[in-house]
Amino acid sequence: MRNDQGNVDDDKLLAATLASKGLSLDAVFINAGVAKFAPFADVVETMWDDTFDVNVKGPYFLIQALTPILNKGASVVLNGSINARIGMPTSSVYAASKAALISLSKTLSSELLASGVRVNVVSPGPVATPLYGRLGMPSQQLDEMAAAIQEQIPLKRFGTSEEVASAVLYLASADAAFIVGTELIVDGGMSQL
Repeated sequence: MRNDQGNVDDDKLLAATLASKGLSLDAVFINAGVAKFAPFADVVETMWDDTFDVNVKGPYFLIQALTPILNKGASVVLNGSINARIGMPTSSVYAASKAALISLSKTLSSELLASGVRVNVVSPGPVATPLYGRLGMPSQQLDEMAAAIQEQIPLKRFGTSEEVASAVLYLASADAAFIVGTELIVDGGMSQL
């Protein structure tokens, strides 16, 4: 099923479709997101709205729609970003949206805990994904930016999708049953060292 993360009606339809098939969920990873970067002076309202619609409003209402079909003991994992923790030029809107998502994970943890649902967030650092090719920058500028970022990572490399997935699987598993409202940072030490 396709779902437009920025569309609340799509979130409700997804939950209703799953419920109509008699499905219930033990784990949910909300990974959809947009990353648009611009200098503070160049940010326009539509960029702000589009980013917050997908990165904050979408997850909020998707969790709300899915709550009735979450099993007791279910785990919700949100996809944050270390951009919420470090100051990075041109990322003000994206960083603010991810900071809001991290805060949301803590608030929803306290609200959903009575129903046995845990909410956590995984915050990756730079990860080698196709997203970097869609930042709207010329390839030479992208390569220069990637090299500069890689130098800031103590492990001197970008993370992989598999490394982030391992962190998500851990938070979603019974092994993490005592972890609630926590942000697991997966960034090769970039925001910590």
